[in-house]
Amino acid sequence: MSKQAAEDSEDAQVPAGASNVIRRWLPVLCILVAMAVAWFMGLHEHLTLSELIRNRQDLASYVSENLVAAVLAYILLYAVAVALSFPGASLLTIAGGFLFGWLISGTATVAAATLGATVIYLAARSSLGSVFTRRAGPFVERLASGFRENAFSYLLFLRLTPVFPFWLVNIAPAIFHVPLATYVGATLIGIVPGTYAFAFIGAGLDSVIAAQEAANPGCAAAGTCHVDLGALVTPELLAAFFALGIASLVPVALKKIRNRGAGS
Repeated sequence: MSKQAAEDSEDAQVPAGASNVIRRWLPVLCILVAMAVAWFMGLHEHLTLSELIRNRQDLASYVSENLVAAVLAYILLYAVAVALSFPGASLLTIAGGFLFGWLISGTATVAAATLGATVIYLAARSSLGSVFTRRAGPFVERLASGFRENAFSYLLFLRLTPVFPFWLVNIAPAIFHVPLATYVGATLIGIVPGTYAFAFIGAGLDSVIAAQEAANPGCAAAGTCHVDLGALVTPELLAAFFALGIASLVPVALKKIRNRGAGS
């Protein structure tokens, strides 16, 4: 190959390589920019219990007149909040239960959360996954391999146990190259108990607000009603989630026992 041909070949490879890098990192960059814009505009400040209580009458009226549109708007809002890793997903779930009832809200929330989680997973897999693969050491690679081997059970445990941040559980499987179908299936199933539990709490929120109004008239409109969500999420409820999380690891334990017995 002549010197000129070699230079032409190198020139053609540089843009192609740059294009691949841009295409790989563009989804993550778009999400980061959207997160920054949302935080700068203060949208997270509206995801509060006080805002929900203050506007509950207007929201309830809109829902009663436009149920389908309201549910679709809720699904879109929830999916975007999850994709942008906004705090307050539990509060959104409670708000959904308050506005739509636990059944409609729970179903819509499961769909929206799975959609939003899948978006962030795909974005992270396109960029962070390749970086991790190149830089992971032997120990981390063995850890990733073990995670992939029992990905469904491990993901169920992470989803069911209310300890790990939702955004972290969305990204970790992408870094470990968990298959998309496994990720979506475990996410869909794993968030069901917690979602319906919080939606059920939301469905009973109106009676709590009414009691506050009786004790402190006008507090709802002023946004000063004091509702302690921590008191609604009881230790027994958290213990139930932990128990479900531990149960999801039973197949992994049985598999290890069988493998150990076969190797002896």
